[in-house]
Amino acid sequence: MSPFTVSVQSGRFDAGAEIDRLSRNPACGAVVSFSGLVRDYGDRQDVAALELEHYPGMTEKALHAIIGQARERWQLQAATIIHRIGYLALGEPIVLVVTACSHRKDAFAAAEFLMDFLKTAAPFWKKEILQDGSAHWVEAKHSDQAASGRWQ
Repeated sequence: MSPFTVSVQSGRFDAGAEIDRLSRNPACGAVVSFSGLVRDYGDRQDVAALELEHYPGMTEKALHAIIGQARERWQLQAATIIHRIGYLALGEPIVLVVTACSHRKDAFAAAEFLMDFLKTAAPFWKKEILQDGSAHWVEAKHSDQAASGRWQ
């Protein structure tokens, strides 16, 4: 199995198993992980769930490409991106990013870089499902756009 993996899936993931898998490389001195949960978007408190769509093949290609960019910037030994699709209720895990490097600074930076891409440029379409059953598409926040701009 490649040390650089991408998965777009409807099922839950096992963050501990993924962290353990990347921790087995003796060249790695640091493993950083980020697990994101579905939360209420915006100022309203009436979000019940998110529904995520993607374009199979295109999404995975984009995620592999961003890992490639991270490898060019940092001494990345291994990385995993798992992003869920489909109907996800509040509190469910939606994304996992794990990076492994020789040193912690690179591991933290690479994980942050990958997450900023996922929040702003990854080809996922998110629909917010409200408690009354109505829905609307979610766009990237200005704060997320600003965060990703530092990598230019």
